[in-house]
Amino acid sequence: MSDGPSPTASRAGVFWSFAAIYVLWGSTYLAIRIIVTQAPVFLSAGSRFVVAGALLYGWARFRGVPAPAAGRWGYALLLGGLFFLIGNGGVSWAETRIPSGLTALLASTSPLFTAVFESARTQWRRPSLRVQVGILAGLAGVAILVAPGQFIGGRHADPLGSVALIFAAAAWAAGSVSSHGTPLHSSPRMATGMTMLAGGVLLIIAGLLSGEASALSPALLTPGVVLSWLYLIVFGSLIGFSAFIYLLRVSTPQKVSTSAFVNPIVAVVLGWLLLGELITPRTVLAAGVIIGAVIMIRKGG
Repeated sequence: MSDGPSPTASRAGVFWSFAAIYVLWGSTYLAIRIIVTQAPVFLSAGSRFVVAGALLYGWARFRGVPAPAAGRWGYALLLGGLFFLIGNGGVSWAETRIPSGLTALLASTSPLFTAVFESARTQWRRPSLRVQVGILAGLAGVAILVAPGQFIGGRHADPLGSVALIFAAAAWAAGSVSSHGTPLHSSPRMATGMTMLAGGVLLIIAGLLSGEASALSPALLTPGVVLSWLYLIVFGSLIGFSAFIYLLRVSTPQKVSTSAFVNPIVAVVLGWLLLGELITPRTVLAAGVIIGAVIMIRKGG
């Protein structure tokens, strides 16, 4: 992906970028689940983003992209905190308590918050009736997942994990709206590298403060953990998030957030196929309600 949008490559760039955030990001929930069941949550996530961010930053500088002004790092810390410390960190921690498919489903509520934050950004302009109904339907879908006890053939999602995912979805939406129309840097690659570096450092600090360093051991470096970590760096971070940042520059947060109705499907199927995660009637019903709500918000935006 070039450092600036090219008119001749724009259509292809948009197409493949949407493909990346639709499919590749759906697969990352599986990789995260493999890692967090064996390795420290925040340190593994932070190291992934520091490595990916350093590679993007270094490559941009090598290609002659000017270094960012010192004052822009404060904005990078803000976005890194929203996207990675709270967003990805919340998802990673939740996956220690919730299967990857359900995690993706709850995280897909991000467009609900995007609609609210977009309204706030436009002086609380009231969303269309379709969007309002979509928000309420999305909340109903979440309620189906977290309602206590047995419900139509399935147990409820872990409450603490669910709360963490709601906060993560809201933070991701806030970051999307904040970054749209206010580029961190003229180069998308540099902007992505800065955001990842800032977020990765924040995650590592969180891991150190929570005592994760004491759990580090060479025994954690199993083939599954190492391959999943590398997969997340290449496909989740370098390709996926670069595509996401690019799309936020050339599209709108509402359109970009449509990945939320594809990611859960990919995650649920992969979790079922590779990790043996159950697909219960409760999950299917909640998925239909939440994904339907996201589509309604998208069409009403």
